[in-house]
Amino acid sequence: MPEELFELELFGEGIERRYRKMRPEVEAMPWGTLDVSGIPENVLVLARKQWTGAAFQEHRTGIACCAALRALLECRAPLDLIAMASRFPLDEVVHVELCARMAMELGGGTEIVHDPDDLIVEAGEGLSPLMRAADMIVRFFCVGEALSIPLLRGTWHAARHPLPKAVLGRIVKDEAAHGTFGFAFLDWADPDLTTEDKAHLGRAADRTIRAIKKQWLSIEKNRNTAYDQSVGDALAWMQSDDYLALAAKSMEQRVRRPLRERGIHPSA
Repeated sequence: MPEELFELELFGEGIERRYRKMRPEVEAMPWGTLDVSGIPENVLVLARKQWTGAAFQEHRTGIACCAALRALLECRAPLDLIAMASRFPLDEVVHVELCARMAMELGGGTEIVHDPDDLIVEAGEGLSPLMRAADMIVRFFCVGEALSIPLLRGTWHAARHPLPKAVLGRIVKDEAAHGTFGFAFLDWADPDLTTEDKAHLGRAADRTIRAIKKQWLSIEKNRNTAYDQSVGDALAWMQSDDYLALAAKSMEQRVRRPLRERGIHPSA
């Protein structure tokens, strides 16, 4: 399929009113209060790219949440686990809008072209319903979401301006449940997971960890080149050294250790 431009829209009218009623905190953000007149153009463009990229990533995470939710239903997971997971796609839609509107506050989104058929990595063929769910939940939640919480919280603490602080605070609040969900699922599934199953899940975790570490290498290569203390607080940036240190610590404490405690041993 040809690549497509990442664009967003609202249907409006009664549909939008229902959406606003479901999540009124979006409109309650202090939009229009961020003064960008003193921010250098190159820094502003980079910030617009980062917030647009964040919106795209939240969009992908929403797809991952939907795929995991289907797998939970197919493997007949406990109803309360399924119910908890059912709120996650809406959370991610809200996060998409928040990040996109932050980019607009800074002057507009930047161009992202993507393949709509290649937004998430599906579970491998031939897996049982339980292992399809476990494969995706380990990758999407036990690694991806569990790691994102402390990093988002660190960025939230770095923010001083009320707008990015409110946006990041909302995301952090929602993501708290996302990060613990994966390990709750593994605790339920554990009696039915064989040694071979857990080895497979360790390899699944490895794939995601390796992808994340590639991103860290890119950050390290360009560390602090665009950080400006005078605008960093307003744009809610962490300095690269601080971010990478927190990322490494969080990977061990929030991802590797809980997986090892459940007999899943990523090696990446």
